[in-house]
Amino acid sequence: MNTKEQFHKIKEASRKMPLLPTQKIDEILLKLSIAIVDSSSAILAANQKDLERMSVEDPKYDRLLLNHERIIGIAGDVKNVARLDSPLGRTLSSKRLENGLLIEKISVALGIVGVIYEARPNVTIDVFALCLKSGNACVLKGGSDAIFSNQAIVKIIKNTLKVENVNPEIIQLLSPEREAAVELMNAQGFVDVLIPRGSQNLINSVRENSKIPVIETGAGIVHTYFDKDGDLEKGKNIIYNAKTRRVSVCNALDCLIVHSDRLKDLPELVNQLKDKNVEIYADQDSFEVLKGSYPGQLLLQASKESYGTEYLSHKMSIKTVNDFESALNHIYKYSSKHSEAIISENKETIKAFYSMVDAAAIYSNTSTAFTDGAQFGLGTEIGISTQKLHARGPMALEELCSYRWIITGDGQIRS
Repeated sequence: MNTKEQFHKIKEASRKMPLLPTQKIDEILLKLSIAIVDSSSAILAANQKDLERMSVEDPKYDRLLLNHERIIGIAGDVKNVARLDSPLGRTLSSKRLENGLLIEKISVALGIVGVIYEARPNVTIDVFALCLKSGNACVLKGGSDAIFSNQAIVKIIKNTLKVENVNPEIIQLLSPEREAAVELMNAQGFVDVLIPRGSQNLINSVRENSKIPVIETGAGIVHTYFDKDGDLEKGKNIIYNAKTRRVSVCNALDCLIVHSDRLKDLPELVNQLKDKNVEIYADQDSFEVLKGSYPGQLLLQASKESYGTEYLSHKMSIKTVNDFESALNHIYKYSSKHSEAIISENKETIKAFYSMVDAAAIYSNTSTAFTDGAQFGLGTEIGISTQKLHARGPMALEELCSYRWIITGDGQIRS
């Protein structure tokens, strides 16, 4: 089946999605969560074929990797989505005019959602679960790195839909070739919105070339500022978690900003990072402080390129600042407006940080690793938006909805 045939099939299949009762949707998702676990051997075998084609040193390797624990987690996220309230048919506002007309604003599905993504097979299930729950059909264009994993997962989804007597054409997996992405970006009249997930190059390409409305999910260049009033114990645990919990994801720490008054505490702040072989690119002041206490083979001097970089690996930069304003300026210059954090016990400083930093998620005294749809109680996520129109931050059910106006009259005409 060619791409244009897939577009026609999903458009026709999506027409009946508004007739699916919420109870039926939840049943499908719960059965899919079971099927994912039951089919874990087939998924892992397919994933292994993908992994064999990628170097272990590639930052995308960890994103591509599936194991039994991750499959259990993915299935759990699907179950969580099933348990959430439906976002459809909600009355967002209602008013009766002087002429008697009742005007209601009602939430509805976007329609057909396209997603272009790279080596993240979990995205295949996350997108389908959120789209089904929000009444949307989905067109998926995964990367060639994950082709076998994605094919195995979509097969399980389609089989589950068939068993439940729902048209399996409501999900389409396009060819991993670049030509399919071009066709998807030009699928006017078929796809209602396009969401890119992946590298900044991918996101830029979709934004610049798509004729379909785009919800942009940006790269995560993440900073944590350790203020002069920061708590050392909190700080070292937060920094370790934010950097090392999972280095290949967009909420991982890239740059630690340290107030110069606390440079004496820097060796203890980053000491745990050596256990994970984290390479530190330190500016001159922090380099001098860390020399002799942090392993020499892991300590390098920072260059201009060390800042504004999304590492997606066991690497991190350090920037020393003399005051709060300088920390804000550094974040302003290099932030991708994804997630930013401050560690401080000064409430006024934290309040100013919340006000002055422009990001989708702003933290105080906790790890940026929490920027995640599941952690926010959204079930899972379709992406993390760094733009300001329509959606911002983790996008889930509500962000996959639009609205329509329902006007009820009783014979009124306009003069």
